[in-house]
Amino acid sequence: MAMTPMGILGILFLLLAIYCGTDPFKQSAISEFPDFEAYKVDMPSWGLVPTVRDKDNLLQKSEIKFLNQVQGPESMAFDPLGRGPYTGVADGRILFWDGEKWKDFAHTSSNRSELCNPKPSPLSYLPNEHICGRPLGLRFDKNTDDLYIADAYLGLFKVGPEGGLATSLVTEAEGVPLRFTNDLDIDDEGNIYFTDSSSKYQRRNFMQLIFSSENSGRLLKYNPRTKETTVLMRNLQFPNGVSLSKDGSFLVFCEGCSGRAKIRLFYYCYSSWWSFCVYSKYEVHRQKG
Repeated sequence: MAMTPMGILGILFLLLAIYCGTDPFKQSAISEFPDFEAYKVDMPSWGLVPTVRDKDNLLQKSEIKFLNQVQGPESMAFDPLGRGPYTGVADGRILFWDGEKWKDFAHTSSNRSELCNPKPSPLSYLPNEHICGRPLGLRFDKNTDDLYIADAYLGLFKVGPEGGLATSLVTEAEGVPLRFTNDLDIDDEGNIYFTDSSSKYQRRNFMQLIFSSENSGRLLKYNPRTKETTVLMRNLQFPNGVSLSKDGSFLVFCEGCSGRAKIRLFYYCYSSWWSFCVYSKYEVHRQKG
């Protein structure tokens, strides 16, 4: 009896399901992580998500700058004199735009070699990022002109106005290594607030981090005077960008877990820190940090 088209399609889907379920050639994103575990993501209902939209679609009127000139630019920063931008790129360098061309400014790794030479695409650098460095968040301290750098693999660094090899400041907190240092901001007193996206997965495994939504991420504070690092919040799911308010009274950061991202507030009131998990303008959860 001849097989019908629907029967053939059903068999093909069954074979595909068996292939995906057993992964015989170890090609899945989690094949190298036998202890992979998925975590629950607590999210608000869609009805609580703000509905404000850019009706004029202003982003479409933006001008694209430096097209095809740099690979994998992440954070951008301008120095206290307004020069720049400065940006970290895929090969581990921090570049500076001098108004006419991009110039090398700084780097975080002391082990740079031909492994870090230019490659066809930003993804080509992933296997060697832990050697070449991968600068993500950048901020200038307006009081010292120092540039602070969150390197995904190597931790928190700073480099002076002259550039060159940056100085390592933080590689661990409470005995737990920084495995995915992501972004940072600086208050008026020079304290550094930064995120460590995961204590389990590194940047080159970011897809596994997204799939699992594991909650070992942290928000931290570094005091450059005492050289102490404090964990302000823990058990976060892929904490990413962080930014202080203009008056320095609170900061916001993003949890980039799967599904809808969450924006969280961390509010400073006198000598006590309070954390606010903000799902929308209608719902705020507060807990003492």
